[in-house]
Amino acid sequence: MQKIKLMTDSTSDIDPELEQSLDIQILCFPVTVDGVGYRERQDFTNTEFYQMLEHAVEFPTTAQLTAFEIQEAYEQALQEGYTDLIYVTIASQGSATYSNAIMARDAFYAQVPDAEKLQIHVVDSKNYTGVYGYPVMQAAAKIKKGASVEEVLNYLTEWFQSAEVLFVPLTLKYAKRSGRISAAAAFAGELLGLKPLIRITDGVSKVETKIRGDKNIIPTMSKYIQQRMIPRTPYSLVAGCDDTFANELKKELVKKLGYQPEHLFHIGATVSCNAGPDVVGIIIRSEPRIDAE
Repeated sequence: MQKIKLMTDSTSDIDPELEQSLDIQILCFPVTVDGVGYRERQDFTNTEFYQMLEHAVEFPTTAQLTAFEIQEAYEQALQEGYTDLIYVTIASQGSATYSNAIMARDAFYAQVPDAEKLQIHVVDSKNYTGVYGYPVMQAAAKIKKGASVEEVLNYLTEWFQSAEVLFVPLTLKYAKRSGRISAAAAFAGELLGLKPLIRITDGVSKVETKIRGDKNIIPTMSKYIQQRMIPRTPYSLVAGCDDTFANELKKELVKKLGYQPEHLFHIGATVSCNAGPDVVGIIIRSEPRIDAE
């Protein structure tokens, strides 16, 4: 009989309450603020980090999860009697964590007695925040209902072949300084009152359009969402330190689409360092990318 462990990392932005109730193990990214090292989720809440980010003297930095600590998690799962471990990681394009997870898996099988009793499945989410937080939550619910490893992996593969996030950073200074969201880093126009609508698909960011004035953010997002989204598929919203735009987007989409979002994800430290703490976004399913691995 299969005993399945589901694991992800803190950039999934899964609520701590759901982490516990759905029995999801979350590995927490290191964050450095003004020379002091922290762990996302463990050492501060999202709200506390938004304040830390605003008052930081130096630009906060994040680091990858090491192969050593990931291997420790594998070994713990083996000791607890799991037959399978599914680890859904942050996008490999934005972090070495995925490659470290593969390295840790190889070392685990080479070094640990009885390692073959645990089958490790590492899944590259190719994205950030709730784009993989949501399917991990759904996968956890499926496991609780008795789904097999194969069924869960098939669900995750199908999801990641079509999932994407559309978002607007309400300030660009963090994205420009970090440089990790290349489309935002290269964007010019904020001095003219323009904000980018950015899409991240398979780890690649692209400016869909430039929005002039805050009053046009929600109408523009709504238009692009309706163009790209597969009708009647679930969607979730993304916000940071202020829910105002997310609430406006929810109201607009419920009117246009006729149904409620599944969840509101609040971005944590890792995403905030790279996109800024004030964003509005949406996670949708678009037409499947057949060539996506």
